[in-house]
Amino acid sequence: MAEQGLLVLFGSQTGTAQDTAERVGREAQRRHLRCRVQALDSCDLANLIHEPLVVFVCATTGQGDPPDNMKMFWRFLFRKSLPASSLCQLDYAVLGLGDSSYPKFNFIAKKLHKRLLQLGGNPLLPVALGDDQHDLGPDAVIDPWLVALWEKILALYPLPPGLEIISPDVRLPPKYTLHYLPEDSPDPEGALLQPAAPRGAPCELQPFPARVVSNQRLTAQAHFQDVRLIEFDIAGSGITFSAGDVVMIQPQNCPEDVQQFCQLLRLEPHRRFVLEPTEPGTSLPPLLPQPCTIQYLVTHYLDISCVPRRSFFELLASFSTNELEREKLQEFSSAQGQEELYSYCNRPRRTTLEVLWDFPHSTCAIPADYLLDLIPRIRPRAFSIASSLLAHPERMQILVAVVRYKTRLSKPRRGLCSTWLASLNPEQGDVRVPLWVKKGGMKFPADPATPVIMIGPGTGVAPFRAAIQERVALGRQGNCLFFGCRHQSKDFYCQREWEELVTKGFLTLFTAFSRDQEEKVYVQHRIRENGKLVWELLSSENAHIYLAG
Repeated sequence: MAEQGLLVLFGSQTGTAQDTAERVGREAQRRHLRCRVQALDSCDLANLIHEPLVVFVCATTGQGDPPDNMKMFWRFLFRKSLPASSLCQLDYAVLGLGDSSYPKFNFIAKKLHKRLLQLGGNPLLPVALGDDQHDLGPDAVIDPWLVALWEKILALYPLPPGLEIISPDVRLPPKYTLHYLPEDSPDPEGALLQPAAPRGAPCELQPFPARVVSNQRLTAQAHFQDVRLIEFDIAGSGITFSAGDVVMIQPQNCPEDVQQFCQLLRLEPHRRFVLEPTEPGTSLPPLLPQPCTIQYLVTHYLDISCVPRRSFFELLASFSTNELEREKLQEFSSAQGQEELYSYCNRPRRTTLEVLWDFPHSTCAIPADYLLDLIPRIRPRAFSIASSLLAHPERMQILVAVVRYKTRLSKPRRGLCSTWLASLNPEQGDVRVPLWVKKGGMKFPADPATPVIMIGPGTGVAPFRAAIQERVALGRQGNCLFFGCRHQSKDFYCQREWEELVTKGFLTLFTAFSRDQEEKVYVQHRIRENGKLVWELLSSENAHIYLAG
């Protein structure tokens, strides 16, 4: 065990499971245990049979699905050919993160725990089921479960004589050290930001820098919601997609936020650095060039607009030289302070940058080495593709509702990716967006005779626009669309396109404009009114129904 250490494997979609897995890793360090923390899909699965002790931290996504970074592991684990005693030497524990408002609450963690048991694994504890719906969030389950876990682990692998658990007051070393390069060393800035020529299909580690061809507002200027139809040129990318597929877009922080962040932390944007892992065997962040500038790191990598997690406050408290600020930060990172943290941070959606403003003495004491421990990376955002290659070869279009809403904070909240996309103006030169495509969950019928009923209120119509364009290009009729929005004159996306297809006999269209009359009318009212037709299509013609919102 001393040689192997503890392995913590996570399946994470939004970053919460990864954050929790890293917390387990830090607590292992404090107990002098060698510990590796990895995404499930980046772990060598064949070696799992040699691991003595593994903690699994898994989220459940969608309708009981595994997160993207554990899908290969999931397929491997449920192979029928695996012998029942494959994992008989394995001590394990499973921590699930879910939301009890969904029917398949923590389905992945429960199923994983059961499967490991079937394969001969020895559970140290019952599966833990963290719940987003709890007043204190998943921590209400995680905190006591971790206390029990360490008791079990230290009973099996006691601390060596003379060693004690490292106190929480002692700051652990950073994951990487940041070495500044001399200011007069040659500047590779041009080379640094040039996207590498793609090898193979674009993916998260190698997105395709697609040129923005057009960025058109579809809603009336007077309408409260700004919705864009954005077109990308994907010629030469090797990207192919069909209706129902999803494009992943890697956003970036806005220049004003980047400037503010650098000023607050007293960082010089144009300074160049290289990263070195503190522990041998730790890989470097794959999306950061080496060497890199502070400007690039803050613009493209650090998620300074996300709502910070509890671990952020814990680490920030350890840098603080101001007693008042330190006390508040410690309270926010304690189990007792979670309700107060929720009302300070989560409820009003306060960003990391805004929190740093609120704690100026602590912020200016943050060592640059700890930036990557303190702030998570910017995660890609998913959009339904709203066009077909058969209608628009070498092009891809998306429908983007710009996220902007009010909380009790004076400044409106803005979505990082949608705000950035809306700001891009292709008339001001060569504007690029890093993207790649993922298979979507919607599959449209292969049989041309099968009719499709599509229900897509608001921007939910995006994948159906792709499907209708694809089906029309193939000469398929039997396309029935229920579309809903507030006002016919303000947010009826692609109105002319739909009306043209109705005239040509390719589309049956039902619309619900909820605010255009006294009584609110929604798509479900139109479905009920046309129940006879819907039932006819389902019962006699075996129609498929699709719903997106």
